[in-house]
Amino acid sequence: MLDQNLFNIVITSLGALGGWWMKTMWESLQELRSSDKELVRALQSSERDMMDKLSAIEILVAGKYIQRDEMHEHIKALFTKLDKIETKLDGKVDKTKT
Repeated sequence: MLDQNLFNIVITSLGALGGWWMKTMWESLQELRSSDKELVRALQSSERDMMDKLSAIEILVAGKYIQRDEMHEHIKALFTKLDKIETKLDGKVDKTKT
């Protein structure tokens, strides 16, 4: 009878410990689920903010391109300088041929 009582006490203790362990694991799991939901909400709002900032940057970059008229003016000035250099080179006499 003593062996049976000892066995019952051990099994009851193991069952109680197992139940306590399962309860703490369940609570931890619930806490993790709720923190994951909060994290997802935070990431979604952060992602929306990042997309708004990226859109603003895209608009800013698109507005800073050089205009076509301004580009033509720069190209015209460049070709004018190249023409002057060509004129000077044509006017120079090669010293080795004289």
